[in-house]
Amino acid sequence: MIDAIKSVILGIVQGISEWLPISSKTQELLASHFLIGLAITVAYTFGLFMEMGSIGSASIYFRKDVVAVFRDKFLLKFLVIVTLVTGIVGVPLYVISDKLLQNAYSPSIPMLVLGVILILDGIYIKFTRENIKPRELREMSLKHMVIIGFAQGLAALPGVSRSGMTVSTMLLLGIKPEEAFKYSYLAYIPAALGAVLTTLVFTRHNVSYAVHYIGIEGLILAVVTALITGILVIGILMKVAKTRKVYLINFMLGAIAIVVSLVTLFL
Repeated sequence: MIDAIKSVILGIVQGISEWLPISSKTQELLASHFLIGLAITVAYTFGLFMEMGSIGSASIYFRKDVVAVFRDKFLLKFLVIVTLVTGIVGVPLYVISDKLLQNAYSPSIPMLVLGVILILDGIYIKFTRENIKPRELREMSLKHMVIIGFAQGLAALPGVSRSGMTVSTMLLLGIKPEEAFKYSYLAYIPAALGAVLTTLVFTRHNVSYAVHYIGIEGLILAVVTALITGILVIGILMKVAKTRKVYLINFMLGAIAIVVSLVTLFL
């Protein structure tokens, strides 16, 4: 078992990066590779497995909405369609990611691109939303749901942030910022459950190796730390999303993604 400090660090990395557009699986990959010496492919699988903590964060923070899903036909339809499309796109991409990581694929490039998109998205919000009424989530069509699911599915690739993809896509579709963040995080729950299941089905040996190497106690500590950290980060982002200057969060998140991608590019 690794020491408690390293487990806490891995949990904090997951708890922060999952809700920022910097690809939590890539940050967890780098942290577990350099901090505890996991092989790149094993570290990538471990990063997806660590989503358990973030699933807990979203489930606790949005617990009322999770319960409401089963009484709200539109919300249930939204989550089912987005999740199905995410699975159709994401599972094949996850399967080939192992090959990508063994070759010259750099997770930093898509993260850099996403950072630029977020900044452009912020500019768009600042100079157009003041004169255009934002769209309610319930005004979305089936086509919009498919687009969001497709964007979320692309996040199976290393370096592509799930939250960054879904939030930026929903904002570009004209959804209210507060609802874009909220329902992006809500859509994360079934998608992440699917991601954990995918790792168990296709790369069980990597999961077994990582759990054995880190230890059950170390894994539990890392997951609980990710859960607690995630609740705090979601709370902060949701408060900012409710303000009139939400475009500032796009600038900030875009800048973070660009800086992190440049740093990891030269590691």
